[in-house]
Amino acid sequence: MAGGADHGDSQFNIHPMDQFRVEPLFGSGEVHWYTITNATLWMFLTVGAITLLMVFGSRGRALIPSRGQSVAEMTYGFVRKMVEDVAGKEGAKYFPYIMTLFLFILGSNVLALLPGSFAATSHIAVTAVLAVAVFVTVTAIGFVKHGAGFLKLFWVSSAPTVALRIVLAIIELISYFVRPLSHSIRLAGNMMAGHAVLKVFAGFAGALGVGAVIPIAAIAAIYGLELLVAFIQAYVFAILTCVYLNDALHPSH
Repeated sequence: MAGGADHGDSQFNIHPMDQFRVEPLFGSGEVHWYTITNATLWMFLTVGAITLLMVFGSRGRALIPSRGQSVAEMTYGFVRKMVEDVAGKEGAKYFPYIMTLFLFILGSNVLALLPGSFAATSHIAVTAVLAVAVFVTVTAIGFVKHGAGFLKLFWVSSAPTVALRIVLAIIELISYFVRPLSHSIRLAGNMMAGHAVLKVFAGFAGALGVGAVIPIAAIAAIYGLELLVAFIQAYVFAILTCVYLNDALHPSH
């Protein structure tokens, strides 16, 4: 997705976009849709980490929970409450899907903070697939549940005049189809920006050597901020999914 910077001579030798290169995991050459890449590896590692936490970490179901069980139960309760608060009791049946989205994005974001890792969620190709899947799913739910009545979502019946209702319907329709674009760009943009800034300060720290007190302090601060952003972006993606689901379940204005 993101190419590297010009690799000419540079005093600080900082190329913050190189970390976003998608490269074959085995050998070299062009990347095709079937090529196993560094992005593929880190997405599989994300799934493995989630499995360890949610399946193996909580399988004991002890009366006095272990740390892994406590984290798994807290995560489950947090997402479950979010779904019920935003989409209502009727939306609880779609909790497993939203839970999966939340855990995958959070796991990918957190693992991307490890040295030498790859931020899969910094790529629009990954986040767009997640966003389009949400868009198609909630639209299908809306039409299956309400039929043509789902179109009430775009008709603001409380508007005073028919002309204004038509204008608002066009605006609502445009905003609806923009959802997957904004849903995906928000996540990818935030992750890419944070990791690029970290790389820049790391480059300064490497160039300054023993005098790199300020860049190292900045790296520590930004790293803590990125850890918070990793959670916030997973939460925002999940809660927007809940909002869209609520619109599909209750389309009337």
